[in-house]
Amino acid sequence: MDILIGIIDSIVRILGLIWWLILPFFVFFLYWNLRMIYIRTRHIKTIQWSMFEIKIPKDILKTPKAMEQIFSGLIATYSFGLSSVDKYIDGKVEPWISFEMMGHAGGVHFFVRIPSKFRNLLESAIYAQYPAAELHEAEDYTEHLSPNLPNEAYDIWGTDLILSRENYYPIRTYPFFEETQEEKRLDPIAAISEVMSNLNEDETIWLQILISPTGEPSGNYWQKEGLEKIDEIAGRKTKKSGAGWGSSLWDWARNIFWAPMEQPTWPEGKTEEIVLLRFLHPGEQEIVKAISNKISKFGFETNIRFVYIDKRDNFTPVNVSAVIGAFQQFSTSDLNSFKPDRRTITLKNGWLPKFFPKYKRLVEFSRKRRIFDGYVSRRFGKYNKRRPEKFPILNIEELATIYHFPTMMVEAPRLRKLEAKKAGPPAELPIE
Repeated sequence: MDILIGIIDSIVRILGLIWWLILPFFVFFLYWNLRMIYIRTRHIKTIQWSMFEIKIPKDILKTPKAMEQIFSGLIATYSFGLSSVDKYIDGKVEPWISFEMMGHAGGVHFFVRIPSKFRNLLESAIYAQYPAAELHEAEDYTEHLSPNLPNEAYDIWGTDLILSRENYYPIRTYPFFEETQEEKRLDPIAAISEVMSNLNEDETIWLQILISPTGEPSGNYWQKEGLEKIDEIAGRKTKKSGAGWGSSLWDWARNIFWAPMEQPTWPEGKTEEIVLLRFLHPGEQEIVKAISNKISKFGFETNIRFVYIDKRDNFTPVNVSAVIGAFQQFSTSDLNSFKPDRRTITLKNGWLPKFFPKYKRLVEFSRKRRIFDGYVSRRFGKYNKRRPEKFPILNIEELATIYHFPTMMVEAPRLRKLEAKKAGPPAELPIE
């Protein structure tokens, strides 16, 4: 005990002598972070947004591969590297897009919210794959409810969904659900649209998928981690020698000491790859193949948000379980799956709420208000890109699996589809 007190006393004495040296760095660090939050918030407020409802044709024969091509085209929203002036002077951040599904007693609707400057990009990407679809500017459907939920009349349940494992592990994607025979083919969007189609008058389900493209230099870290994992499974190891500041310092001191007697020598850094021939059983081969497929395609930082709203008198967790269950179809035991983010889930568990019921009600209310506000404002992450965060990363194949336009095999009763196709005017029609 005396030793511990002596160590603490020594630390306090040292800090008392050098505080004037540490304080300027601390103050600058605090100022810099607050400034970055301010200029990024200022920039985000200047973004002009456009809201579109997508009316899908009645008979869609295309697989989610078409939606994969749409997401691939939206990679063009990436800035391909913001300059230092853009990031640290203007506070610019990478843009994001919100793909949404909204279900209520009136039907199931598809929406996209995108920065207005990318409107033409979105329209061309969708019409290229779905020529019969229609995009209409729409009002924000979240404005039809009170902005102060939950309240005395309505209650909500919500959470963000995250990946249960590292980003380079893929979820189960649409090729798994496809069959050569049309009658045996499954559509993964059917489970979610079916839940939304069976809601009562006062119920509503909102599903929001916010995406922002990743890129160089830091955005592809998940792909590098995937390659390292493949090397680890395959038994390949990389060994580096002659590197490190400690080794360089020692070489420099040794050469200074022996310089009068011999010519200085500097060892060259070498990288040696050790390959061990290792037999992979079929399960490991499938994992390597799945990881390799995921990291070979474009990726997006993703924030999936789910909200269920109903009147307090009739509020039931059945529909919540149904939506969470619908996301389990994308799970595999040896790869990846979705799970609720405990930091955002509106139900607070743990030992503290059990002993303090008032604290539990307060935490639940604040979390419900925060998840609702996050959905309405389309907040990307906890800090809305004002501060650095780590997000789940899905590639274009995974995004197309969880969000695409239902094929004609999906028979949800209230799925809103176009009953007739809109045709263009004849080419020789006189204009005067």
